[in-house]
Amino acid sequence: MGGDRRYGDDVLAGNWRRRRTVPEVDAEPDLVVEDADSGFCGAVVGFESGAVTLEDRHGRRRHFPLAPAAFLLDGQPVTLRRPAPAPTAPRQRQRTASGSIAVANQPARVARASRIWVEGVHDAALVERIWGDDLRVEGVVVEPLDGIDDLATRVAEFAPGPRRRLGVMVDHLVPGSKESRIVAAVDSPYVLVTGHPYVDVWQAVKPDRVGLRQWPRIPPGQPWKDGVCAAVGVAEPAEMWRRILARVRGYQDVETPLINAMERMIDFVTVPPPG
Repeated sequence: MGGDRRYGDDVLAGNWRRRRTVPEVDAEPDLVVEDADSGFCGAVVGFESGAVTLEDRHGRRRHFPLAPAAFLLDGQPVTLRRPAPAPTAPRQRQRTASGSIAVANQPARVARASRIWVEGVHDAALVERIWGDDLRVEGVVVEPLDGIDDLATRVAEFAPGPRRRLGVMVDHLVPGSKESRIVAAVDSPYVLVTGHPYVDVWQAVKPDRVGLRQWPRIPPGQPWKDGVCAAVGVAEPAEMWRRILARVRGYQDVETPLINAMERMIDFVTVPPPG
């Protein structure tokens, strides 16, 4: 690990492998950990013969024994354990990640003409993680836009109507922002543009879920994601995003403004057409 000090000065000091307080953690898929001996850092992608398989950001895979205190999670030693298999008996009134009552044995509905647009692929992945089950039941497709600078043009090309509604979720939708001025140009009763106040959808994830007391304050003019990575000691945004998404299991892990925006859009685009 060389001179990397992001884990503190004494993580490896003393006979830490024998500490009785080292916690056990389920090696859930996409959990990002570091092998304490080799420094190899990667996401959990599977198991093989008593070992866990990690994949780093370059796609390289290695197997590591599930030994006591053999890994670092957010800089702290942990013992990984293979998660217990999911119970086979169905639970009554199971809920989806969004908190909705799950519909058993319900096939995905044929996609509606209506759509939900989000700004980028990270937004789309987070929406899928929490609301994916609900959207498949409703037949609603979520599409990333790669930014909203041409939103008015894209909306006109979509040609919204009574049977072709459109919901758009916008990052940093606050009074006086560039985003608010772009949104003001969209005027259709069949389009709902809503959003959240966070600079990026990363910030809509509760900071304690990723081991932070609060999201770092990044000076204006500096790319926000790059600034966050530098502040927390992560090499690049792709690695940071994998860590963030791995910690999101449901609506409890994100802030209320994002939840409200998504629920409004789902309700809007699933309004039954007239006649």
